[in-house]
Amino acid sequence: MQASSSLPPITRSVGKSMSYFARPARILRDYRREYIQHDLIAGVTIGIILLPQALTFAVMAGLPPQMGIYAAIVASIVGALWGSSSHLHTGPTNTSSLLVLATVLPVAALGSELYIVAAGLLTVMVGVLRMGMGLLRLGLLVSFVSDAVVVGFTAGAGVLIIVNQLRTLMRLNFPDSSELIDTAINIAASIQETHLLSVALGLLTIILIILIQRIDRRLPAPILVIAVIAVAVNVFNLEDFGVATIGNIAGGLPPFTPLPIFDFDLIGKLSTGALAVAAIGLVEATSIGRSIASQSGQRVDSNQEFVGQGMANIVAGFFSGYVCSGSFNRSSANYQSGGRTAVAASFAGVFVLVISTIFAPFVASVPRAALAGLLMYYAFSMVDLKEIKRIWRSTRAETVILFATFVSTLLLSLQFAILTGILLSLAYYLLRTSTPRVLSVLPDDRFVHLLHQPEKPQCPQLAVMEVRGDLYFGAVNHVEDSILENMTQHPGQNFLLLRMQNVQQLDISGIHMLESVVKKFREVGGDVFMVKLRERVEEFIRMTGLEQKLGTDHFLEEDDAISHMFYRVLDPAICIYECEVRAFKECQNLPKPDFSMPIRSLGGAALGAFPTINAIDLQTALHAPNPPVVIDVREAREFRQGHIPAAINISLSRLLTEPPDLAFDAPVVLACRTGRRSQRAAAILRNRGLADIRILRGGMQTWEAAGYLNAVHEFV
Repeated sequence: MQASSSLPPITRSVGKSMSYFARPARILRDYRREYIQHDLIAGVTIGIILLPQALTFAVMAGLPPQMGIYAAIVASIVGALWGSSSHLHTGPTNTSSLLVLATVLPVAALGSELYIVAAGLLTVMVGVLRMGMGLLRLGLLVSFVSDAVVVGFTAGAGVLIIVNQLRTLMRLNFPDSSELIDTAINIAASIQETHLLSVALGLLTIILIILIQRIDRRLPAPILVIAVIAVAVNVFNLEDFGVATIGNIAGGLPPFTPLPIFDFDLIGKLSTGALAVAAIGLVEATSIGRSIASQSGQRVDSNQEFVGQGMANIVAGFFSGYVCSGSFNRSSANYQSGGRTAVAASFAGVFVLVISTIFAPFVASVPRAALAGLLMYYAFSMVDLKEIKRIWRSTRAETVILFATFVSTLLLSLQFAILTGILLSLAYYLLRTSTPRVLSVLPDDRFVHLLHQPEKPQCPQLAVMEVRGDLYFGAVNHVEDSILENMTQHPGQNFLLLRMQNVQQLDISGIHMLESVVKKFREVGGDVFMVKLRERVEEFIRMTGLEQKLGTDHFLEEDDAISHMFYRVLDPAICIYECEVRAFKECQNLPKPDFSMPIRSLGGAALGAFPTINAIDLQTALHAPNPPVVIDVREAREFRQGHIPAAINISLSRLLTEPPDLAFDAPVVLACRTGRRSQRAAAILRNRGLADIRILRGGMQTWEAAGYLNAVHEFV
């Protein structure tokens, strides 16, 4: 660990990227013998669904059916072994097929040799883009897609599959359409042509799967049911009664196909479409992977998945296939069938190879209606009603995202539905991060935790505020406005203690905002202090010079922050004579005089105009022939805790209410805890005729710090 951490960052980054290619070795290293049975069953189940889909989707893309078979074989194996998800299945999909048609058709005539070559080249281009994004570790981009998008997209896709499979289940013939409404209208218009025997086979498939799984979920229900239905078709010659079957297919290993990888003119024509296909396919695949992972509990590495999707398409392109991506229904079937590892999805590719080569006559007898029933069964499980209810009960924003994505999936092209969800997620993210909560906090009743308690009165001098979000360029205006609004509502709060434990990121705009806040507080005679900074935030503050401008003593420890502010920063005269809030633990033992006086108005502009004397000079003067008279203006209770030898205790409250006759030949030195009460007492004494007045600079705190007092326990 130490050796790797000492490597340069670029070396570690390259090493991490190269490790993505070693994914198969890690899968095989961790593989257990007991997984084989589960993975085989799941692989065969996927293969049974994959085979007819591969044929159908290839035709949908305007390509020979055989290209669908080859893509299914290659992408299943490569995508599984180099991907991240244990259940995501990669192969031909409805979306990728439609996108291939939309991208290649403007470049070449449908069915021409150029069309087939362009489709293969597009597949390689898409693969290179996806793998490049993975190696550059751009998988974090999918983190901006809310789980609500995944749930809504999954549910919408499930409904789409169910509606689209109704056509096959009922054996209806009408023009193809990618629009849900058009498909529904065509089904309604053609319903009188329903083939009842096909419907019966499809429904029987669903019923038998449910019954078998209720008896024993460990049984491979889909395989058993499809086998039984296929045998029944052969035994009773159901094809003679109009039951449509898969029909004959060709088999064999996918052949290598040379592609014009240096035809830059063709590459240029396909480049825009390749970017769109690559991006949409990645979001589709990672969304499916995350959706299944939310059920299985697996952690998916988006960068590894990008690499797997890229390699699957590169190999598929060179071996006579076409663009592939993750499939909702096949991935769901993988998980529902008990697949344990990525090997299950690779078994599906092997199964398609074997079936298309050796058992083609058996596959030919599988009714399309039975496959439609199987797909509808799995599609229904994609509508996660339990999770939809959870999101409904969470936040309004995520509920809107879920249903907007769901409706978009039903009514728009699939790529636009995904884009809608992504844009809504991004908008929600920007809105949430640009308006972080900035809350005033106060101690709870036991003075243990600081909580937002708007019903409680705040300290009249100190605002303790917590920033719950990042201080980046998009959020700084909101944070500053919130702090200044609190400052306006509490004009006496000249001091601010900022709690920063929830600030993960801070940029230069955040630094400028903090500097502006500090300036405003200092303009009114106050100051700003910070507590609970994260290490990287603290380092950034140090690097940008804010620490120097604010002062290192303004960054406090959490446990001592309030005590420091109370004993060394706040005005004790206000605490004692004006404040009735007693917000903090330190306030609880304050002397409580029987009167209230406007301490803030005492002295006015004269405060700070009196000469001072430091602790060392005062100690020396006290031992001189003509020592000064020391008057301690603290309350008697404070005075008893420790004071300067020979000092006279005349509290500020007494000076205001029962002022004694004071006439001294020697200079007068006033002392209090910090020097603030002494300033006010000096103003009163000057008005009574005393001229030679000095103030102990820093008060009894500096006297104790100089070692002239063993201990001063303030307000105890």
